[in-house]
Amino acid sequence: MTDKPQTNLYAALRDAFPAALDGWAIETDAGLIYTWRDLDRGSAMIANELAARGLEPGARLVAQVDKSVEALMLYLAALRAGLVYVPLNTAYPPAEMAYLIDNAQPAAVVCTPQHFGWVSKLAFRAGAQVVYTLGTDRQGTLLERAAHRSDIQSPVPVGMQALASIIYTSGTTGRSKGAMLTHGNLLANAQILRQYWDWRADDVLIHVLPIFHVHGLFVAVHGALLNGSPMLWAARFDPRTVLQWLPRATVFMGVPTLYTRLLGEPELTPERCARMRLFICGSAPLLIDTFRAWQQRTGHTILERYGMSETIMLTSNPCGPDVRYGGQDERRGGTVGFPLPGVELRIADAADRPLPAGEVGGVQVRGPSVFQGYWRMPDKTAEDFTADGWFRTGDVGFIDTRGYVTLVGRSKDVLISGGYNVYPAEVEGAINELPGVAESAVIGVPHPEWGEVGLALVIPQPGATVQPDRVLAALRGRLASYKIPKRCVVVDELPRNAMGKVQKNVLRERWRDAAAAS
Repeated sequence: MTDKPQTNLYAALRDAFPAALDGWAIETDAGLIYTWRDLDRGSAMIANELAARGLEPGARLVAQVDKSVEALMLYLAALRAGLVYVPLNTAYPPAEMAYLIDNAQPAAVVCTPQHFGWVSKLAFRAGAQVVYTLGTDRQGTLLERAAHRSDIQSPVPVGMQALASIIYTSGTTGRSKGAMLTHGNLLANAQILRQYWDWRADDVLIHVLPIFHVHGLFVAVHGALLNGSPMLWAARFDPRTVLQWLPRATVFMGVPTLYTRLLGEPELTPERCARMRLFICGSAPLLIDTFRAWQQRTGHTILERYGMSETIMLTSNPCGPDVRYGGQDERRGGTVGFPLPGVELRIADAADRPLPAGEVGGVQVRGPSVFQGYWRMPDKTAEDFTADGWFRTGDVGFIDTRGYVTLVGRSKDVLISGGYNVYPAEVEGAINELPGVAESAVIGVPHPEWGEVGLALVIPQPGATVQPDRVLAALRGRLASYKIPKRCVVVDELPRNAMGKVQKNVLRERWRDAAAAS
């Protein structure tokens, strides 16, 4: 890979492609083979189509599409054209999409064919120039139009400070915030992880994650492309498919839910994992029981790491012996390891004063992968950065004397279920609007498979009767499925402090076994 200065992330990724472009780059779970040349030509044709429609560098492109290799080509095309790629969760219903599209103000929108009717109305109302469709079967208007474009395209030299992507992450008020990430943010993080995770010439990645968030798109995809490593590509996670692929692969990235499902398969053995080099886990807390069970079943120790939409990856357990401590460092369950090279991380009190080792406080960071701020939210951006330039992550944790970082909670009560962030205030707002509901509180309770699941505690209005099943049913269609609590309980009151605020720490302790009981 060349060390020449880059002005476009795609150019840096393309420089890392193998010299033999006709070798396989991606094999799908449907048996399709894509070469490196296919990725380069396909993304060039899409980039030329976008340019022909008058989309200029810096314009936003919203994509709410199912996972496919063509969807990956769309992302690469956006980079090539200097556009700002805005991936959205395919679970978002129309109400959420309306806000996001209006906030992003995209010049182009790409959606699934079955959603074209309502998505196109939202897009054109927000001022979009064009709306395309893209299906998982290599069909849709995007590919139909791109097929007539040239397969030669020079990446637009936008510069490393130019925006490459906006990743929407929900806030505790329910309003999603768009984290602005530059070409430089994404490239710097990918280069650091390539070195820290010891990517090798013969590595093959099993890719089973969605590509609408940081983990699947920026960590997994960038890691493979920047190393010129092929991917075994599944449209969705299936444990049987992963088991079939393990003997051919070396790297796997997943969330805790995927590891618990794999542990449920009798064929998961040390022999099947013999060629594997690295199992990485993130996006949600990994239970120590899962960490130990994986060691016992496979002979491998999961590498846990920590990142955010606003920062990409921040910390990681060691991939190999760490020379900083005489080669004695190990992957420790329950921790997220050390700050990555170039990342500064401190634990601070409420006044932003650094705390000594072992003391619990707010996690603050700065470094080359930290985002530029929230899209069209200057006040929120200013609120989340300290006067001396540290980003307040909202997470709570401590650093031990060896330098290991441990997260103990989230200051804003966000719960993470199956790798997805769920913000209680948003869910509570939807519940409180239902007939007969006086008030609600949503908390996260431990779950062996999902890490955490939501529990809704509901107080009925005087004289009203609230049916828990009907509460959960009413949320379907109003919220993405992963945001809907797994259980609802009707209660008479909620514990409060002297200021009248609901004490969610008391609720979490009181109901911590609710998931198991259900």
